[in-house]
Amino acid sequence: MSPSEAAAPTPSQAGTRFLAEIHEQPEALERLLERDEDFARVAAAIQERKATTIRMVGHGSSDNATSYGVYAFGLLPRWTALRDSISLVVYYRAELDMSGCTVLALSQSGRTRDVVEYVRRVRERGAFTVAITNDPESELAHEANDVLPLCAGPELAVAATKTYLSTLAALGLLAAHCAGEGDRFVNELRASADLLRTLIPTLEARIGGVAVPFAFAGRMFVVGRGAEYATVREIALKLLETCRVAAEPMTATAFAHGPVAALDSLFPVWAIASDDETLPAVLEAVARARHV
Repeated sequence: MSPSEAAAPTPSQAGTRFLAEIHEQPEALERLLERDEDFARVAAAIQERKATTIRMVGHGSSDNATSYGVYAFGLLPRWTALRDSISLVVYYRAELDMSGCTVLALSQSGRTRDVVEYVRRVRERGAFTVAITNDPESELAHEANDVLPLCAGPELAVAATKTYLSTLAALGLLAAHCAGEGDRFVNELRASADLLRTLIPTLEARIGGVAVPFAFAGRMFVVGRGAEYATVREIALKLLETCRVAAEPMTATAFAHGPVAALDSLFPVWAIASDDETLPAVLEAVARARHV
């Protein structure tokens, strides 16, 4: 049975399944690593075709993952990568020159209609198309030139968790192979899976004390920069679809250009940061929020 054919959860089951699938993330990452040879093969095909402009498409969590892909391909093989416009190709019917381009079509189910149509059209325009999906037998997988399965197992909760993380891992692993650093990335991803086994139960035990003060928040800004902007967008989506919090994602720098004026004592700001080159910008945004 494909993931898309599994029965949808009832409202009473959704929270339990949501948490259960968060706990399944380490195993999902390890299953993805079992397909490492597929990623190396696709990376070699991209290089052979000289299709080194990477165009990524998806909706929802898949679209959020493309924000990470921009940095993965930009920082590892140092290729231009972008979140492409589905509307431009599918609805406006723009006949773009796709020679020299690789399209990565991201979809958990592989059944998103306009993503499938986008792949069909850009393939006709010369793109090398790769489906990254949790269902390797889906329509999207059959429409693309090649497919990289996420191997995350059925995802029954409404909100994506393990398939989102596996999509990030897939983009990073493909980018690493394109840069000749596949073995190093595999080792680091395996270490990340081991770390998650310890981290998830620890966070679960502590998160209640953090979450309770925000139980009545109706709005929130989620801010970050760089590769973590994908996390910013995904957290905002999760708050909206699971908690009904009107969370708005934005870069830490954009936050200071107007949105900071909307803050008051009941308007939380969630800052996402890594200890990398973008950290000063995030810390500056946090300082601005604290002094409102």
